[in-house]
Order: sequence, then structure tokens, then C-alpha cells
Amino acid sequence: METHAKTVIIGGGVVGCSILFHLAKFGWKDSILLERDELTSGSSWHAAGQIHTISSDPNISRLQGYTINLYKEIEKTSGHPVGLHSTGGFYLASNQVWYDYLKRERSKARYMGLDQEFVGLEEVARRHPLIDPRHYIAALWDPLDGDIDPSGVVYAYAKAARVHGARFYTHTPVLATRQRVDGSWDVETPKGTINAEIIVNAAGLWAREAGRMAGVHLPVQPMEHHYLITEDIPEIAARMKSGERLPAGIDYEANIYFRQERNGMLLGTYEPKATPWKIAGTPMDFGHELLQPDLDRIADRLELAFGRIPALGQAGIKTVVNGPFTFGPDGNPMIGPVPGMTNYWVAVGVMAGFCQAGGVGMCLAEWMIDGEPSIDVWAMDIARFGNFATPDWGTVKSAENYERRFVMTFPNETLPKGRRQKTTALYDRFVTRGAVMGTSFGLEHALWYANGTADAYETPTFKRNRSHDYVAAEVHTVRHAVGAIEIANFGKHEFRGPGARAFLGRLLAGHLPMAGRVALNPMLSTKGRLYGDLTVSYLDENHYLILGSGAAQAMHRRWFEAQLPATGVSYRNISDGLHGFALSGPRSRELLGRITREDVSAASLKFRDVRQTFVGGVPAYLLRLSFSGEQGYEIYCEPQFHLTLWEHIEAAGSDLGLKQYGARALMSLRLEKHWGVWTLDYRPDYTAAESGLDAFIDWRRDFIGRESALAERERGPSRRLVTMIVDTPEQDVVGDEAIMQGRKCVGHVTSGGYAHHIGCSMAMGYVPQHCSADGAELAVEINGKVYRARVVTKPQYDPSGSKMRS
Repeated sequence: METHAKTVIIGGGVVGCSILFHLAKFGWKDSILLERDELTSGSSWHAAGQIHTISSDPNISRLQGYTINLYKEIEKTSGHPVGLHSTGGFYLASNQVWYDYLKRERSKARYMGLDQEFVGLEEVARRHPLIDPRHYIAALWDPLDGDIDPSGVVYAYAKAARVHGARFYTHTPVLATRQRVDGSWDVETPKGTINAEIIVNAAGLWAREAGRMAGVHLPVQPMEHHYLITEDIPEIAARMKSGERLPAGIDYEANIYFRQERNGMLLGTYEPKATPWKIAGTPMDFGHELLQPDLDRIADRLELAFGRIPALGQAGIKTVVNGPFTFGPDGNPMIGPVPGMTNYWVAVGVMAGFCQAGGVGMCLAEWMIDGEPSIDVWAMDIARFGNFATPDWGTVKSAENYERRFVMTFPNETLPKGRRQKTTALYDRFVTRGAVMGTSFGLEHALWYANGTADAYETPTFKRNRSHDYVAAEVHTVRHAVGAIEIANFGKHEFRGPGARAFLGRLLAGHLPMAGRVALNPMLSTKGRLYGDLTVSYLDENHYLILGSGAAQAMHRRWFEAQLPATGVSYRNISDGLHGFALSGPRSRELLGRITREDVSAASLKFRDVRQTFVGGVPAYLLRLSFSGEQGYEIYCEPQFHLTLWEHIEAAGSDLGLKQYGARALMSLRLEKHWGVWTLDYRPDYTAAESGLDAFIDWRRDFIGRESALAERERGPSRRLVTMIVDTPEQDVVGDEAIMQGRKCVGHVTSGGYAHHIGCSMAMGYVPQHCSADGAELAVEINGKVYRARVVTKPQYDPSGSKMRS
């Protein structure tokens, strides 16, 4: 066996084999896959094989469509059949809630180019005579859905990879992985040691074990999962004689998926109580085995299924499969380079492997070869988790996700398990006062404030919820008096050293601040796409503080460390080392002046100034910034001073109308200023010119992505981020809605909500250049209804920014 390879992939399931295929196809032929047993010897061999395109994230849906369309190619390249049956599939709604969900999915499909359409219930009965349509009120049809032969797909990927020049070895378990000083890895096997420039952990059920060899603790958890196969059903056998196959289907309320299997049917479900399997670790000798079935756990689901597909109840059960599948905390895969490590990549937690493995393989290969994938993979990026995502936490959240696989999660809903993993010193105090909390990167933060704990609840809904009036009051406070919001959940990054300024000048595309000043800065990828929307503070000649998205802090850490020079600059992610508050509103200066000895007059502390000083009796960074659009300040201190700082703020503001406000009020306030948000309006799917952030670029300097950004500047972007006022009386956008011009879909919504101060619904989204002019008449589809929308190019509140700068 070889002693060196460009890439070594650990794991011979559908994910590992797809990665091997794509690396070889795209040019990295010096790639090797190692499998401890035979190919498919984990979850792949007993997978149900049903394929579909719908996912909660639009880009994952795109990649699922890519995966399904790839099957014919790998079959042709490898000469190995994949057993593809393109039957199409129904997504069935038996109540209004699920109908609303499907209408939202149909809206996403419009701009993703997926061919999904609602069909009548009589059409459901015609195409699938075994379904009793009386149980449903709507059905969404997708012609790409169907089923495949899991084993055939894995071998087709592996053999197609070999055709392109890659190699794979079975019966070659990885015993140890050790990193050399040069960053490469020694991968020890019973057949010898391979030195690999890059390792990819795609070990599936053994992902945790493979990770621990390298000191990586992955928050994934195998779960027991049941499906059953019936005896022959006469109606199916009769159809098969004429070559007709039944479509696949998902019934959300009944929590079942189903498809034809030979002359019978396959029926699967997700139990209401998850059963984690082998929490301590997967045995290395586990192979082509199944677990003991327990039909009592799914008896209620079977009863629903038998009522909705009566033939199931009349057919005998031929086979019951209970096998382990690996789940992640939010149900999405975890892929990409692991932050804080060199040349160690993962592709784990890919539960829907036969829907997603093709897309995962493509994105990972692009990322490894080109430095970035062709589309934004944030929903799958391992960097969306940090050190809060421990193995124990992963088990709890993965179990919750399993149980909610076909359970609606509403836009305003926060899930209960794994909470309080990270809190600030004020968590209990704020909850006692009625804070309704959410989480960001594991940290609890206030969404809005109710009138005490008994009042701190809301009913999950697609429409405006009971927090609406509370948030309106918080917005009113900020606009007319002074509000305080905890900002512990922002990302904070520190750069020090004599080479820090030169390094940041290369890393960032915007103007670098002078001493004691702050500058807004876009950060671009090598291909000129957005990779950050950051605030840079010049603390002293060799010391800079960068603020950004808290959710993306590990992603940004990974990027910073990848670009860091060998000497002259040190970097730390200090997000957990600085907590603090933002003060916003026309009386914020008066409040601040009461808790610091600094001169905070407009002439002394100017807009975008930064100081290292004392506020509320504690050492702090004081920045004159405001994301609310009002006069405002951000105050950061170390966590041990957080409580004292708050008590000073609270006491000093008691006669100024001070109230706390939460994230929902902040998101409403920024809409009126047309300010985008990272992970929503700004992300790697978009460029600086498309988003409007090119206004902050310093074109005189050489920076990462400059060549691509300059080329786009010269030709002009094909689309633009716009802000719209939407004529909707009772429901607002939440993201991913289709933007229409007449009957044509021309774009998509990235974020929005209700703008409480100006009293209207607003949305932000990307549309073609010709649709972006002020006053352009468009429409937005929300829950299946189309509402008029008008593009507005000037901020609806204080367009000159005079209040913010006063």
C-alpha cells in the first residue's frame, strides 16, 4: 500500500465514497479511501433508500437535487447499477399548519429552480391508488423524488472514483492518526502508515472514534431507527406487470415516509422518543448487523399509517429493520475544515446520505481544491458549532432533532433541549424579569421581554405572534428614550503585533481605522464573495479589536488562522472573554455620562470613536456605534465585571426611561435603516457589489478577493440587495420567500419583519439589477399568498444618519 497521499478519507460509506469520487473527478487523483470492513459496512447498507429534495435550508435542497441528478452519471461512469427509480413523490398535508409549510417550500422551490407543484387530491389518488385522499387537504409533487439501491450507489461512487484515478482499500481500519510538525498526518493501519497532506473524517457510525484519535470531539450521536417492509400487496403486483411503480411519499402529521419496495411497500417513521445507540462509542467490530426491533415504540405511527394507506394494514410484515443512523444536533451534516486544526476535515452527521452525499462530496472537493465551495454551505459547516457542542450536548440535541424530524418548527419557536449550555452572569436576573430567551452559538440571549415569568411565552405560529406588542414597546423606548441590550453574543477577535496592521490590510477589503477610531469592513473570499461584515477598532499601534457575527465566530477564526503569517501577528478569538451592553436612544449620552468620568460630549466622543477606559466602575472598551440607527454606544467588559456594569447602567437610567430590549426589537430597528445581517442578507452566496458593501471597500489597497471584486465592479453586478415595503396585514416574511414580478420569480427574500416605528412590514432580498430601482413594483409570496411589494432605496428612518452621529 502507498506511503503517501494528497488526501486520505476515513470511511467507506456513501459519504466517503462520494468525496473520493468528486476529488478524483475534479483533479485530485492522489486520493485514497480507507474502509475498516467492506464498503457500506456502517449505516449505508441498511438505509431505506428513499430520496427527496426538500430540506429546511435552500442550499441543502439544491444539493439534494444535485445528488439525485448525479446518479445517472456515476452509474454510467462506473458501470455499476444504482437501482434508481424516479417515481416522483408526494408531500402530504393533513392540516392547515402543514399546508402552510408546504406553501413555503413551494415558494423556495420557485427561486431554486426546483420543479415542485401542488396537485389535486384526485391526482394523488390516481397516481397512488393505495392512499386514502380523504385524510389530506393538500399535496405537493416533486418529480425528482424516488428511491435507489443503497449498496449499488456506494459501489458506483467507489468504482467511478477509481475510473477517475483514485484508490480505495477495504479491510483497512485506521488505528491512529498523528500530525507532523509540517501539518501533514500519519495515518496508521495494519497494512502500513500513510502520510497524508489532508485527512477527511467521513467515518459515519465511527466518526466519534476517528475524531478522538486526532483530539476532535464531535457532537454526533447514532440513533436507532425503524422501518418495515410489507409482504406483497396485490394492487402493487398488478401494476408492476404493466411496468408502473407507485410514487414515494411523506405524511408529516402521521410522521411517516413510504415508497414501493418490489411488490410491497416500505414504511419508515421517527419515534416520538429517540433511542440513542452506543452513547459511549460504536464498537469497532460492529458490521452488517441490525438491532432488536421494538414495534411498540412506533405502534401509534403504524396505526395512523394503516388508516391513511389501508392496504398497509391488510398486508403482512415481511421484514422489520432497526438500524443505527448518525444524527447531528440540528439534523444537518457537519462538513469542512475543523476550526483550530490544520488539514483535518470532516463530513459527519450526514443522516440523509442518499439525498445529500453527492452534494456534500461536491462541496467538500471544491472547498479543498479551490479554497471555497461554489455555494454557501453555512447550514452544513462544522464551524456553526463551537466548544459548547460537547459530546453530551450533542446526544441531547441529536435526540431532540430525531424526535422532531417530521414535527413543525415555527419561525418564532425556540427548542427546549440542551439549553443554558452557555449563559452570562445576568441570565437568571433577566429571566426572572420576563426575558424570553433564544440561543446563538450556544449562548442564551434575550429575544424580547414580557411582564414577568408567567407572561414569558408565545404560541408557535407563521403569523405575527404575541410578542408583537411587547417588541413595539421596546422599539418605542429606543426611539424616544434609552434602551439597553446585552451584546455578549457578538463575535470578538483580537489581533496584536507589529505586523497586525499590514496583515489586516491584506485580510480586509475596507478602510483601516486610524488611532482611536472604528471602521466598517467587508471581508472577501479569494473569489471575491462575502466572508465577513466586520467592525475594526484601532486600540493602539499593535492592537486591534474586530467585532462580527457571534454565530460565525468559529468560521471567522478558521479563516483568520488560515491566513495568519508565521511571525509578527498573534490572534485570539475572545468572544467569550468580552460581554457587555449597547445603549441606544436620544438619552443614551446622558445615561453614559453618569457612569463614566470620560467626556462623552459629541465633540469629544465622536461617532466611530473607540476608547479603553472605565465605565460603571469597571475596565471597558467604549465604542460609539449603534446598530439601532439611534445615538448609541457599545460597552464591552470581561465577564467578571458584567454584573457590576449592568447595575450601574440600571441605576443611572432609572429616571431616564431606561428599558431593556431584545434581539427582535434590534432586528426591527435595523430594517428601518436598511441594514443587513450576517448569515441572512450577507453570506458567501453574495458579493460585495451585490450586497452594497462595496461602498466600504478601499480600492487603493491589495486585499484578498480584490481581483474578482474589481472585475465585478467594472462589469456591474447582475443582482442587488434591495429593501421592500410589503403590503401584508398580518404576517411578515421570515426568509426564503419568492420575490415575484408578475408571474415570474425574480429573486428571494433574505430577511425581514415588522418595522414597528414606521408601522409597516419590510423585507430584504436579492433581485436582478433591473428590478432594484426606487419604487420598483414587485410582489412577495408569503404562505402561498402574493402581496404587493415596493422597492425603497433610502432608509425609512433618519436617512441622513444625523441622529446616529449627533
